[in-house]
Amino acid sequence: MKKTVRDIEVQGKRVLVRVDFNVPLQNGQITDDRRIRESLPTIQYLLQHGAKVILMSHLGRPKGKRDPQYSLRPVAERLSELLQRPVRFLEDCVGEAVEQAVQTMAPGEVVLLENLRFHPKEEANDPAFAQALARLGEIYVNDAFGSAHRAHASTEGVAHYLPAVAGLLMEKELRYLGNALMKPERPFIAILGGAKVHDKIGVIQNLLPKVDRLLIGGGMAFTFIKARGYEIGRSLLDSESVEFAHRVLQEAGDKILLPVDVVVAPEPRADAPTQIVPIEQIPPDQMGLDIGPQTVARFGEVIRTARTIVWNGPLGMFELAPFAAGTRGILQAVAESGAVSILGGGDTAAAAEQLGFADRITHLSTGGGASLEFLEGRELPGIAALMEA
Repeated sequence: MKKTVRDIEVQGKRVLVRVDFNVPLQNGQITDDRRIRESLPTIQYLLQHGAKVILMSHLGRPKGKRDPQYSLRPVAERLSELLQRPVRFLEDCVGEAVEQAVQTMAPGEVVLLENLRFHPKEEANDPAFAQALARLGEIYVNDAFGSAHRAHASTEGVAHYLPAVAGLLMEKELRYLGNALMKPERPFIAILGGAKVHDKIGVIQNLLPKVDRLLIGGGMAFTFIKARGYEIGRSLLDSESVEFAHRVLQEAGDKILLPVDVVVAPEPRADAPTQIVPIEQIPPDQMGLDIGPQTVARFGEVIRTARTIVWNGPLGMFELAPFAAGTRGILQAVAESGAVSILGGGDTAAAAEQLGFADRITHLSTGGGASLEFLEGRELPGIAALMEA
């Protein structure tokens, strides 16, 4: 339980807000503005309460150097359209010119600082850089859940120098994910996909005692299928995790559900010839790239009984049409279940958007790595640094 913007007086104050504007860009154009839209409730709340709003974010991986392709200027333009008011863009995030610009702000004004990661000291969580950022504001608000698992100057360092509270998006993320882990309505179902078991070991260990059923698909399912003693052809194998998968299957019994059939192809191409086979009959020259229709039906039966669903990782290579049916079928079941449904960010959220289910999910997390670490039960530095409620 953390203090939020609602618990602090912001009238007339310079409020430094860490947002997550790490949006995809193509030729200088934003291709998906969901992260900008998700930040609007906090920004609008601050404006309605007479704050001077100073926004800061990273974008991409410029590796500590100024790189025009990672400039936040297009974000300032899109934010201005969404807020229907001017957003002043500053050419840097620290320094005398920036400090002078924010000192002259009036209540109700918005500025966006240039990409934090143009400075190597941001990711190093350098105290002097954190102090330089802190000088810009009188209150610090962290609304960037997607970066909360990083101990950077703008996510953790600044909080040591200013009163630090959560934004409304951060509050929403913590409420949904926290309730799912601490007091879920039952049956509580978790769905895990994605490529490697190794990346999800912590999540599996933390979730297994809490959930009623754990459904496993995606590339990581083949490591479990291998651990069951079946051949998996050329499917993805996380060989280092076979022993872990074997142990988990023995301990969990029928709590874990694995695919019973898969869509295979010689390679992951949109025009590749596909076939559906039972998991015990994967041909040696084929690779599994999606869960099959029997698995969709079997998983769907379990999902439709659920009251709480947490899902992290797609169940097939959904980006390619021949391998999207599994993820689409499970999204359909989740949407129809009536359960509180929480999808981890990254590829899982992208799948929900791409396949047209985003508005039928209770909560699409904005954090990929952050939601994964939260589900592991790890403390996120950007959240730990905020004031307790």
